[in-house]
Amino acid sequence: MKTIIHENARGFLFNNGRFVKMLAPGKYHTFGDRIIEVADLEAPICSGLCSLDTLLADGEIAKQAVTVEVADQQLALHYVNGKFCDALTVGKHAYWTVFDKHEFRILDISSPEAANDVPEYIFASLPLGLYKKVEVAQYQKARLYIGKKFVKLLESGTYYFWHTGISVDVETVDTRLTQMNIVGQEILTQDKVSIRVNFVASYKITDFVKIATEINNFEEQVHIAAQLALRDYVGKHKLDEILENKEEMSAYVFERLKAKENEFFLEITDAGVKDIILPGEIRDIMNTVLVAEKRAQANVITRREEVASTRSLLNTAKLMDENQTLYKLKELEYIERICENVGNINLGSGGDILTQLAAVLRGSAT
Repeated sequence: MKTIIHENARGFLFNNGRFVKMLAPGKYHTFGDRIIEVADLEAPICSGLCSLDTLLADGEIAKQAVTVEVADQQLALHYVNGKFCDALTVGKHAYWTVFDKHEFRILDISSPEAANDVPEYIFASLPLGLYKKVEVAQYQKARLYIGKKFVKLLESGTYYFWHTGISVDVETVDTRLTQMNIVGQEILTQDKVSIRVNFVASYKITDFVKIATEINNFEEQVHIAAQLALRDYVGKHKLDEILENKEEMSAYVFERLKAKENEFFLEITDAGVKDIILPGEIRDIMNTVLVAEKRAQANVITRREEVASTRSLLNTAKLMDENQTLYKLKELEYIERICENVGNINLGSGGDILTQLAAVLRGSAT
């Protein structure tokens, strides 16, 4: 059987199942139990007929090969001619050095946290089963737990963790101003009217570690504190007082929440009442009262205008009574208005009334 080995390959000669030697490029003939296995120089050194150690025991192969051994909890970064190629896991690996230069960097992965000096592009070339990627946004911080134990607080950025069998958990927390809505709190006023209050509060977290380790569900705690403050205020005031002093109720609850800032590890920046919702029958009564008030105000305004108009007429009458010339001018003014708006009026006893009015006007003018 003829076998040709090219320049970019080497041959492994076997006789009766046993490795004999490495063959250089060329043409070979085999017969009987002799077998030639061809190996590509760009591929790792390996054989389907014998172990890697058997091959490396051959002096010629050893001269043209480089080996690396990767122990448990290690990872080897493989570079070919200065460029990253792949990552090698536990075991012994060998490569041909005839045309290429092979270099290796051993990484300790016994700890889940990846070293900071491992370039990010390396991870993009690794199988996802080797690592875990965590991204923390610019407006976030993250609590890192390794083996269910808190380790540290992560700032914004990208982090990588090796899969080592130890659990790695990350809890992200928003650092921005956050709004909490407390909706539909049904509370009895001092005069036993049931109202519903919608409240809103804005806050920022001040201690991202203690808020998780020392408080169970801080949002629920703030919610309850606001509820209690609202109930305390509403229960001590009547409905009319509450409706007239929404700002006072907002300030009261805000101060109660501010007093608990250190306890909740928060900064309460603002708080206030959004809505006060009345029962249907109370709302109808309030609307009736409002309509009655507006009608009463309208009546007062009407009476005030009537009084002013009457007083003006009285003053005019006094002036006309004291000054006959003014009286005559006023009379002519009204006659002029009549002339502007009246057409022809014919009377059975005489001439046209407009002619008579004109005569009156001429007589008055002279």
